[in-house]
Amino acid sequence: MRVPRVFTDQPLQAGSTVTLEEAPSRHLAKVLRMTAGRELILFNGQGGEFTATLTEVGKKAVEATLDAFTAEDRESPLDLELAIGLSRGDRMDWVIQKATELGATRITPLFTERTEVKLKGDRLEKKKEHWRQVIISACEQCQRNRLPTLAQPQALADWLAAERTAGTRRFVLHHRDSKGLPAQEALTHVSLLVGPEGGLSEEEIEQARAFGCEPLTLGPRVMRTETAPVAAISLAQYLWGDWR
Repeated sequence: MRVPRVFTDQPLQAGSTVTLEEAPSRHLAKVLRMTAGRELILFNGQGGEFTATLTEVGKKAVEATLDAFTAEDRESPLDLELAIGLSRGDRMDWVIQKATELGATRITPLFTERTEVKLKGDRLEKKKEHWRQVIISACEQCQRNRLPTLAQPQALADWLAAERTAGTRRFVLHHRDSKGLPAQEALTHVSLLVGPEGGLSEEEIEQARAFGCEPLTLGPRVMRTETAPVAAISLAQYLWGDWR
C-alpha cells in the first residue's frame, strides 16, 4: 500500500509529535480512512522528509510522531522560472501543477495586454492561496520536498525590469520566430516567458526582447498557453536539468 506524503507548514524534528492542519487531517481521516499506527511521510518545504507514524486520528485533528529524517530534495540543478500570463478557468491551475511536477523553482503569474482575468484585493489573495495549495498537492504527488516559489502576480513590465541572478538567460516564447534553445551551452539559471490565451502582443514581445529576452520557438505548430510551458520546461530540463 502506498505511503501518503503530507505537507505541513510547521517545524519538524525527529522524535516530536505534531498535530496536522485541518485539510491534511481531514484527508487522512475521512478520505484515506487511515487509523493509528499507519505510516506516512511528512515534509515542510525546507528540504528533506520524515517518516512518521499516526498516533491519534480524531474527528477534527490527526497527530503523528516523527521518526527518521531523510535529506532528500529531488530538486533539479537547473534554477528555472516560469513567468506566464494569467489565463481563465482551470488552465492556470493546470500549468502551475505541471510546472511544479516538472521541477520549476519559481512561478510568476503575469498581467499582460491580453490577460482577461481581473484579480485584486481579497480575490487576488484567495487565488494566491488556492495556487499555493495546487503547488503543495503537486509536491506531495511528485515527491518534491521543496515548494517552488510562487511570486506575487505582477505586470509584465515590472517583471521585465526586475533584477535577476547573474547569468540568467531569459527566453520569450514566440511561435513566429525560428530560434530554438541553445542546446550546446551549459545554463544554470533560466526564465521562460509565456503569454496568456492569444499570446503576447507584438509590442510585448518587442519589449521583452529590448530587456534581453531571447525569442524561442517550439516548432511550426501553435501551442495553447497551457501546453507551451510544459514543452519548454521539459526541453530545458533535458538540456540543462536532471532529465539526462
